[in-house]
Amino acid sequence: MMALCLLLSGCTGGSEDLDLVQSLREEYSALTECAGTAEITADYGQRVYDYTVEFSLQGEKLTLTITAPEEVAGITAHVSGEETALSFDGVMLETGPLTDDGLSPVSALPFLLRCVSQGFSDSCGWEEDGEAAVFRVDYRDPEAEPDTGTQASVWFDQEEGALLRGELYSDGHRVILCRLTEFSMAAEET
Repeated sequence: MMALCLLLSGCTGGSEDLDLVQSLREEYSALTECAGTAEITADYGQRVYDYTVEFSLQGEKLTLTITAPEEVAGITAHVSGEETALSFDGVMLETGPLTDDGLSPVSALPFLLRCVSQGFSDSCGWEEDGEAAVFRVDYRDPEAEPDTGTQASVWFDQEEGALLRGELYSDGHRVILCRLTEFSMAAEET
């Protein structure tokens, strides 16, 4: 319990907000399955790519299938632990990293889920998104200075705590924007 308090100690926000961060951490730590659709924008500096993917996570195996743009639709990525494989009609492909530590569009969703379930929450609070209130949590390495290394901001649905959006930053610059247009999850029974 003491370690958990230390992990949350950087989060600025009221006690209710800190309780919500703790609740989200517990819920996503127990996650055994999730599925949905995400619109991912990857910014390589000189080039920006937009993808739409359908994804499913079962245990530690994540499968992503690109549905747009049409030129690359059907490419499927299988992510398990540190291993990533892309395939299309038996042809293997490799995506390029966006950061020095290897963050790529394929690893964006696993990275976001890992932040929520295990990450150091730096700040949190409520924001307006259109007509709805959403909860935002910022994650970073507790040993690093703000705006250095890889960091994440994640927005959650007010009703169910479902992921709505995630932004990944490298040294203060957004490299990935991930909008979840559909998201469902299941956790292990306790």
